[in-house]
Amino acid sequence: MAFTRTYDGDEPVRVNKWLGQTGVCSRREAESLIAEGFVSIDGEIISDAGRKIEPGQTLTLNDTAQHALASGMTILLHKPVGYVSGQPDPGKIPAVRLLKTPNRVGEGETPARDASLPPIGRLDEDSRGLLLLSSDGVVAKAVIGPASELDKEYLVVVDGHVTEGKLSKLRHGLELNGKALKPARVTQIEPQRLRFILTEGKYRQIRRMCELVGLEVVDLYRVRVGPLLLGDLPEGRWRHLTPAERDALITQAKGEL
Repeated sequence: MAFTRTYDGDEPVRVNKWLGQTGVCSRREAESLIAEGFVSIDGEIISDAGRKIEPGQTLTLNDTAQHALASGMTILLHKPVGYVSGQPDPGKIPAVRLLKTPNRVGEGETPARDASLPPIGRLDEDSRGLLLLSSDGVVAKAVIGPASELDKEYLVVVDGHVTEGKLSKLRHGLELNGKALKPARVTQIEPQRLRFILTEGKYRQIRRMCELVGLEVVDLYRVRVGPLLLGDLPEGRWRHLTPAERDALITQAKGEL
């Protein structure tokens, strides 16, 4: 079924920008759909990528456009320690090597060996847990886009004496590279086991935060990204994201939950 949406803004806006803001697709994807003649406004097919939609006008993406947008693949992988998220340096093993049929849980196509599935939010080589790999631009924007409000949850084992003062600093008051970090939710589960919930993801952030308060990370395990849970997916195994999970991810990223 074709997708339709009526623009309820106050001022005219470029179609590609509006589609990107609403999470329907990325700006680049919108431009491609327009060029293919898959987008219409009030029944008129548009061909100009710079076309603006007026308040009260209704935009339609035809069935072909809907199929094209749904064709992006998103994989949820339980990454073990020892694999890198993105393009590896010599001697390193990329996490995409694990995307083989014997490692798949559930139904769905196994991606080709040369498929482009970049990581959506990195997970360090010495960390484990939930890693998303996706060719879906909307999913990427939802997780790592500048307007994303998704939080990420980690279970962290540390070496060192955990005090309330250190926990307070981890929650609020630390800087990295001269810039204040956003507040974090940090709770002590066991004497050496902490739960971190972050809304940002700077390079090796949790490890560097812990170093600043005299703690060393022994194990870092990501268990959640927004509404997506790693659950009981075995280490080294992967599965496809479901349409319902994709919708929940996009909705929560826009702060609508």
